[in-house]
Amino acid sequence: MVSTPIVPEETLLSYGATYKKVSKGDLVFMEGAAACFYYQVVEGRVRWVNINEDGREFIQVMIEPGECFGELPLFDELPYAATAIADEDCVLLRLHKSNFHQMIRSNFDIHFSFSRLLVSRLRFKFLTLRELAYNNPEKRISTMLNYYKRMRGIEQKPCKLHLTRQQLADMTGLRVETVIRTIRTLQERGRLTIQRGKVFY
Repeated sequence: MVSTPIVPEETLLSYGATYKKVSKGDLVFMEGAAACFYYQVVEGRVRWVNINEDGREFIQVMIEPGECFGELPLFDELPYAATAIADEDCVLLRLHKSNFHQMIRSNFDIHFSFSRLLVSRLRFKFLTLRELAYNNPEKRISTMLNYYKRMRGIEQKPCKLHLTRQQLADMTGLRVETVIRTIRTLQERGRLTIQRGKVFY
């Protein structure tokens, strides 16, 4: 599903944004690096992750077309808080931070859109922390699926899940085996369906 862009492409281009192609698996930026750019996905998908010492990823959020990432440190001047990796071949719009600041200072509506986005992502963090406090895998996964459906404005039922079992595990802190078993349980209870290996909820 393509989300309504937080900033129209033509607006970004008018402030000097450029297109950047990124291949699947490539790093866009690393956690801890100095933040120089604002990014918005035009095509493809980016996963925004923290990686522990063992190399395991914890997915903070999957960034879909029309959505942005890398904006947080442009407000507080600190390094990137997570690593961005192309989950598919991508086309991104990239805007230098000085131009980004000029854009939001000159456009109240865009500035307000970012305020709403930051509040939404903060609310998601509260939700995630609350769910991780529970040991009930069904509740963790159901809450995550419902949140993603609601945040992306998906109304049709059922809707195809575009996350892999591994990505769900990386988002919920569960083992992939637990996610697989839990999805089967949710299917048995009529909470979702599986067709040719694809999950619909």
